[in-house]
Amino acid sequence: MRKIFALWNLFLLGILFLVTACSKNLVVILPNADGTSGSVVVQQGGTSVVLDKPYAATKLDGQAETQPIIMDSQEVKRIFAESLAAQPLPPVSFNLYYKEGGTQLMPDSVSVLDQIFQELEKRLVYEITVIGHTDRVGSVQDNDALALKRAKSVMQIMIDRGVKTWLIDAAGRGEREPLIATNDEVPQPRNRRTAPPRS
Repeated sequence: MRKIFALWNLFLLGILFLVTACSKNLVVILPNADGTSGSVVVQQGGTSVVLDKPYAATKLDGQAETQPIIMDSQEVKRIFAESLAAQPLPPVSFNLYYKEGGTQLMPDSVSVLDQIFQELEKRLVYEITVIGHTDRVGSVQDNDALALKRAKSVMQIMIDRGVKTWLIDAAGRGEREPLIATNDEVPQPRNRRTAPPRS
């Protein structure tokens, strides 16, 4: 049985930075890992400027700008070197496998648990989300209960090894949100998992 385990940082990608440099404030939007970016509207007085591209920037110096500046990525890295170095590590996922119908880990997954705890030691701040899923064998009610039981079993392993209860969350989705669509009563090991929430 496959389980995916996710560590989610308390961190939003597409972050923007505000820095005081040469007596002027600068707002810059950074790209996500895939090169896209979010957007932000910066208002000064009665004028606003939309930053909606990677490295789009504006100064907050009291002078109204209507168009963003597009900064060089290397210059942004130089100006914000300390802030960039302080960013948390990106989220990671782990696969855990269980014997069918229960919450007993497969032997290979014991080493994965060790990897999870090694990853936690690298992080100053983290949040863990475990969401259980099942395949479509059995009733919807039974699958809901089994999915939650699997997620809570992972949660308990983490708590037993020192993770504070307020840093971990568990939920069950039953047979909803399958990775592989199947007809009812068709076993599918890839759907029997825990996974991070979908965004």
